[in-house]
Amino acid sequence: MTTTAAPATPVAAPPTGREDPRWARPALYGLLLAVGLAYFYNLSASGYANSFYSAAVQAGSQSWKALFFGSLDAANAITVDKPPAALWPMALSVRLFGLGSWAILAPQVLMAVATGAVLNTAVRRRFGPVAGLLAVGVFALTPVAALMFRFNNPDALLALLMTVTVWCVLRALERGRTAWLLWAGAAVGFAFLTKTLQAFLILPPLAVLYAVCAPVPVRKRLGQLALSALTTVVAGGWWVAIVELMPESSRPYVGGSQNNSFLELTFGYNGLGRINGEETGSVGGGGGGRGGGGWGETGIGRMFNAEVGGQIAWLLPAALILLVAGLWLTRKAARTDSARAAFVAWGGALVMTAAVFSFMAGIFHQYYTVALAPYIAALVAMGVTVLWEERGAWWPRAVFAGAVGVTAGWAFVLLGRTPEYLPWLRWAVLASGLTGALGLLVVGRFGGRVLAAVAVGLSCAASLAGPAAYTVSTLNSGHQGSIVTAGPSAGGFGMGGPGGGGRGGPGGGGQRGGAQQPPGQGQGQQGQRPQAQGQAPQGQAGGNQQGNAPGGMPAPPGGGTAPGATGTGPGTLPGSGEGMRGGGMGGLLNGATVGADAEALLTKGADGYTWVAAAVGAQNAASYQLATGEPVMAIGGFNGSDPSPTLAQFRRYVADGRIHYFVSGGGMGGGPGASSGASALITSWVTENFTEVTVGGATFYDLTQPTG
Repeated sequence: MTTTAAPATPVAAPPTGREDPRWARPALYGLLLAVGLAYFYNLSASGYANSFYSAAVQAGSQSWKALFFGSLDAANAITVDKPPAALWPMALSVRLFGLGSWAILAPQVLMAVATGAVLNTAVRRRFGPVAGLLAVGVFALTPVAALMFRFNNPDALLALLMTVTVWCVLRALERGRTAWLLWAGAAVGFAFLTKTLQAFLILPPLAVLYAVCAPVPVRKRLGQLALSALTTVVAGGWWVAIVELMPESSRPYVGGSQNNSFLELTFGYNGLGRINGEETGSVGGGGGGRGGGGWGETGIGRMFNAEVGGQIAWLLPAALILLVAGLWLTRKAARTDSARAAFVAWGGALVMTAAVFSFMAGIFHQYYTVALAPYIAALVAMGVTVLWEERGAWWPRAVFAGAVGVTAGWAFVLLGRTPEYLPWLRWAVLASGLTGALGLLVVGRFGGRVLAAVAVGLSCAASLAGPAAYTVSTLNSGHQGSIVTAGPSAGGFGMGGPGGGGRGGPGGGGQRGGAQQPPGQGQGQQGQRPQAQGQAPQGQAGGNQQGNAPGGMPAPPGGGTAPGATGTGPGTLPGSGEGMRGGGMGGLLNGATVGADAEALLTKGADGYTWVAAAVGAQNAASYQLATGEPVMAIGGFNGSDPSPTLAQFRRYVADGRIHYFVSGGGMGGGPGASSGASALITSWVTENFTEVTVGGATFYDLTQPTG
């Protein structure tokens, strides 16, 4: 790389793949194949992974309406608390191959391969094939990437689309082509339909970069940015417009909202609420910036702390060091220099996203940091390449060596947080890293290719050994539940307790009887009965039909009791012979283990009902839906705190004979839906007016058999 100023005229297109050496493309294809095979390995150990999303995938495979809206059940009672784009590939896969762990999770693995390919293309185009391959390797060996690109949360698709966005902006910067900027806008719009406002985090640095550095007149730059913004609005807004304009009686309730509005969900619970902690309907009911405690300590050190560091931060210090070095090396380059633009693009995306994650006071989970993985990988690959090219001068060698030394020392600290896992590795990493760093200091002045190869080899091994070990551990484990983490061991999930398991799917584990397991690690099969994989007939037309309860139904009680007050014991969910907790966080994060008798009860005569059962909380409902293959209404959405359905609506459904059973227990320990909201009122009304049925330790209420 040259550090001299470039001419004022627009820069020529950088070298493309046709100028690569012969080995470059076979090496890339081989590396991508290896990534795919590694990520496919042991994939079914995660079963249905997050049953919340798996239930929506199953519903989408049965009903096109459920697919479009992202409904939790094929009868379209309520949606997930996100837009549906991430569900579409998985639901289409299940339509093709049937319901099962592989059909749900395979699209996520393919997204990992696609992200690696885009990352390679973006980095290789300016910095060469070695840099491109290194970027793919660093990305694939990031523990949280190995976790989330084998899991069914929306974050995998979001990371892919953000990588595509940066690549398109860099292509647009080469010659100021409008088409590439429009593609970037389309990617952001589709990312919005994946995880709403998180898609916009990287827009400020990218927009400023293009406005300043594009090789076209200022007026044209601003016009192109306006067109790109319009493209984003169209690509992400068409679905929002349909949801907002469609009559509420013709579509499912928007899960996660309190007023059945996707815009409210976007700017409230999933938007500003994540920043300031005011998340109405969240765990504990939102309210009040609990980020300093409820979701872990906020601040500049959050990405490095005991809960997050092992997920993403292995090469984060090196990426920041190399970002500064790259910007310094290109400080005298022309305004349109493509190398500097690349550092600004990837670096801006990294810093902006990490800053928001570090200081957001609302809900934060460790796995969110997968969004940083492509940015870190690109910066490491580009920075290493430019410093190696400038190794003839002393300070690039010193910075390179310093980055390796810092990485090795930081890996020593991270590995020390799991002292029982490969205890020898941290010392090997430290020794090889320091040795490699010393070799890099002298490689430009002494020795030849042998010394250079040894120094670079030791440096790479030391830098990647730690995250590689955590990645292997992640690939060897199943992960279920709403909150999962990578690596051999994990700390709390940010609320003072463990995350982890839930109901496993076919071929995978889960939890038996609600026993706790290490966060993010599946326990394998423990004798539990696999869930049924058969698909139910098309669900009857559902939706949230408005209307008052018929006069003949029992009146609601004067006071409500919390869900789960009756059943196999205080705060227990049905369907688990050994008592799976339904109160508190257990029922929120994990579903029930559905026994064969409970499954048989619900599926008998299922064709005569819109929903074979209703359950408080989406995880609880999802467990029964995945086990039976029939629609199960999730009262109150994910937390059990959404006001859907109302008591009047629920009574109308019961009077019309559309719901067969009510599942006792479920939901969350706090929040507006737990003790005084719609979920509590429905629970109280059901328990006081319908016949209790106990099957294998599970408690149901037959809504066709009033006690009166």
